This record gives sequence, C-alpha cells and structure tokens, in this order.
Amino acid sequence: MKTALVIGTGLMGTSVALALRAHGATVHLRDTDAGAARTAASLGAGTVAPPEEPVELAVLAVPPALVAGVLSDVQAEGVARHFTDVASVKAGPRLDALALDCDTVRYLGGHPMAGGERSGPLGARPDLFEGCTWVLTPTPDTGTDTLNTVLELVSACRAVPVVMAADAHDRAVGLVSHLPHVVASLVADLLARAEEREVRIAGPGVRDLTRIAAADPGLWVDILGANSAVVADLLETLAEGLADAVAGLRAMAATDEAKRADGARAVAELLRRGAAGRARIAGKHGVHPAPYETVTVRIGDQPGELARLFTDAGRAGVNIEDVSLEHSAVQPTGLVRLSVARGAGAGLEESLRARGWPPH
Repeated sequence: MKTALVIGTGLMGTSVALALRAHGATVHLRDTDAGAARTAASLGAGTVAPPEEPVELAVLAVPPALVAGVLSDVQAEGVARHFTDVASVKAGPRLDALALDCDTVRYLGGHPMAGGERSGPLGARPDLFEGCTWVLTPTPDTGTDTLNTVLELVSACRAVPVVMAADAHDRAVGLVSHLPHVVASLVADLLARAEEREVRIAGPGVRDLTRIAAADPGLWVDILGANSAVVADLLETLAEGLADAVAGLRAMAATDEAKRADGARAVAELLRRGAAGRARIAGKHGVHPAPYETVTVRIGDQPGELARLFTDAGRAGVNIEDVSLEHSAVQPTGLVRLSVARGAGAGLEESLRARGWPPH
C-alpha cells in the first residue's frame, strides 16, 4: 500500500496513520477538528494536504453513528478506491450504509480490538495494534480487491485478522469490551464517593479493574449508544449473577451455621466459574496463556530504572511474557512483577541478583 487517507485523527486514526507511515505509505489526514489533524501531522502521521488523486484506501476513524454519512460523502468525492472503518460497532453502520446507497462492494467494516485510556492524537503510537485482533465483517458483495487491500492495512499494523458477521461481532464486543467498561465505571463511581482514606489503600487489583473507566466519557457514550441493546441485555444477565452473589454473602453472615455453609458453597461456586471464565481468555499471540512463573523485583523511582531492568532481563536471555508495576503509596519505590515461562524464573532471579536487583 502506497497511499491512504485517514479520516479522524484521534487515538485510533492517528495510530493507523503512524503504522502506515512506518511502512513507507503516503498518508493524508482529515478531521473536522483542524487542530487535531495538524497535531497528528506534527507527530509524523502524515500530511494535512488533500490527495491529488484517489488513494488506495480511506480509513474512517469516526464514531459508529457517523460512519455511514462519512462513507457516503467520501465515496461521492471519489477520494479513494477502497474504504474501511475502525468503529467498535458494525451492524448499525452497515445498515445505515445500505440505507444511504453506499457502494458496499468497495467497503469493508473493521474493528481493531485495541485502545487506550488517553484519547486524541497525542495518545497514539504506531505499535498500538501489534498482536491485537482486528475483526473484519465482509458481506457477500464485498469485493476481493477491497478485502485484500484491507488485509494489507491489518498486516501493516501487525494485527491478526479475524472474520465475523456484523451481528456476531457486536454481541461479542459487547461482552468483552462494552460490558466491562460499564462495570469498571460502576466500581470507579463507588471510589468517587468513598472517603479519602479508603481510596488511599487501593492496590493493583482495583487499579486493574477500573483502568478502562479513565477513558473519555463522551467517546464511550457514542460507543455504548451504538450497541445499547446488546449491552443492556448483558447487564441484565450480570444483574442476576450479582443478586446470587448478594444472597450468598448475606447467608455467610447469618447466625445459622447451615445457612452460612450454604452461602459459602454458593460464593465458592461463583468464584470457580469466574476462574474458569478467566482461563478462557486468549493471551499472547492469540493462544491461551501458558503457566508462568513470576519474578518480583523492587525498583526505585528514578528515571531510567525500568529501562535498565528490562535491559538486564534481556541480557539474561529470558523472554518477558508480561509485566505489571505496583507503586508504593508512601515510598519512592515500586514492585515490578515479571512473568516468564515456567522453569525460567530461577535463572532470571540469579542473573538479576548478580546485576544488583535483589528479588523481593
């Protein structure tokens, strides 16, 4: 792919543009917010100058409700030979595109399963999509050339293409993305109303659980609005589970020993089902996570310490599968947990100890 037009220079659009630029493509940028487009251009994502001739691919990085209207407009302009989008909902935009009589032979809906808490072009990075799933929702009339062009885009972003029907995608993304965001926001709302001393003792568990609640509320109103019926159905199912959890926990607080035992069994079963569901989530490279060992190291809060730790771990010849960082609330230190393949932990500990990193 040599030329592309990215419409919408927020986090997703600018990240797509940066990835294409890294592969040598000429990328043109367009946004209703001229300042955002100029910022993206200043980051090396492309040029705000309009293309002089049709580009190979136009990428619509706009909210789901706007996809069809923007698609209709740019197809009327003849600005590109093929078209795709990166919106997080697929069925609604597809129906809207049909209603506007868009050329669906040259349009293929897509959704990269990636994002970040920081919106806008300043949060973008060229490796945002590396290793992530990129869902494609072709229809029977999707052209082969369009499919191949969009697959080039996915490859340039180093993502993994997965083909799904639009309705199936919306149900799936409601379960794995939209519902968790609402739940994270509900928990974070309790934190907002809690006393300061309660929040100060928060550890990595609640940080992980509420991380996505920090995203732009305005953006998420658009996302949830485009998939509201699916998310509402999932929340109703979740509410049934919450009711069972409440009943089990109340029983555990009863004075009757038999009731306490019944409550404990119910809560234990809930936790077992939760662990089984968590184990189904694919890990690195789309495979189910292997059993890892964890090496925990205390690290100072000085510039460059984390980079030095990773460099020393690399010198040990051990691949880091995952990493988490826990800051101390009262001291200028933190704990870094390095997940490595089973059997590699002892060697990494010994190597890091020799380089001045005593295991915690």
